[in-house]
Amino acid sequence: MRFLFLFRKEWREIFRQKEMVVLLFIAPILQTIILGYVVRPDVTNLPVGIINLSRSIESQRLINRLASSPLFKIRFISLRPLEAEEIFKEGKSKALIVFQDRKNKANDNFSLKFPEVQILLDGSDANSAMIAAGYFYGLFGQYVATHLYREGKAIPFRPRTVIRFNPALNSLYTMGPAIVALLLTIITLLLTGIGLVREKEQQTLDILLISKLTPFEIFLGKTLPMAAIGLMEMTLGIIVVRVIFGIEPRGNLAYLYLAAAAFLFSIISIGFLISLLSQSQQQALFFCWFTMLLFLMLSGLLTPLENIPPAFRWLTAINPLRYLIAIIREIFLKGHGPIYLWSDILIMTCLGFGAFIFSLSVFRRSVLK
Repeated sequence: MRFLFLFRKEWREIFRQKEMVVLLFIAPILQTIILGYVVRPDVTNLPVGIINLSRSIESQRLINRLASSPLFKIRFISLRPLEAEEIFKEGKSKALIVFQDRKNKANDNFSLKFPEVQILLDGSDANSAMIAAGYFYGLFGQYVATHLYREGKAIPFRPRTVIRFNPALNSLYTMGPAIVALLLTIITLLLTGIGLVREKEQQTLDILLISKLTPFEIFLGKTLPMAAIGLMEMTLGIIVVRVIFGIEPRGNLAYLYLAAAAFLFSIISIGFLISLLSQSQQQALFFCWFTMLLFLMLSGLLTPLENIPPAFRWLTAINPLRYLIAIIREIFLKGHGPIYLWSDILIMTCLGFGAFIFSLSVFRRSVLK
């Protein structure tokens, strides 16, 4: 238990500065709240321009339907033709809806003469444009189906959609808990990444090396304080998710802490390895930033993993953040237990052992030098 002396030294080093306490506990709470509401993949308040060349009753009703939806924000309504490309270049709107009378009404089978609708979208933001197109099709399709039903006509084929676990498709329910995993990664990786480098710059690493502590005990003494802080950060994040966001976990949080322990083992091993390979805190911060960016983009938090090309998909398999985010969503939204989670926990543990063994081997070689 000799590593406990180093553990206490690291613990005092972290909490000696009051600014560090604010950064460790106040800033993550604010980040969880802000990112939970801001980082959302759905599209709302999309700026829309209307060109109403039809001027019919039905076109006005469709415009009113658009205006009443929280998904769209009508910027202007024009009764004359406008150049769509210029509107998009000037940034006046992200979508342009053109209503015009049907050119060939003889072939129209509808009793109600709906105007022709053209949807023009700004493709510079491909994701928003694709989502907005689905919104428009759904809104116009629902409007036509309602009028057909009132006329005593029925659509021959209409799928019935049933959404489980998140019926309202509220992105806050998927992003809020997952952001806790992201903040856990940032805090623990940064603290661990600069831990041993700080000893090098203060020229106190030699004191550790000539002490009776083994490399394994030094590893424990330098990383366990970061793991404890990480668990405290996650607890605060869960409280924010439950109190501020109103998201109650459907599963047992004990399984989440078990998964977090496996995740912390892998992430602090990676951070310790970064600290060994770096010669200064500046290098360590750069390596940590580069690693966190890769972990974030390959975690499935912002984009589905299925969108990643097959040639790079193997990188997601060695990303521990991917498995923790999946476990958090499974516990909070689906209420799954260990039967569904054990494989992800086992993979994170194996990744941790791999990084741990490699970092210890690097540490032993540096000691021999």
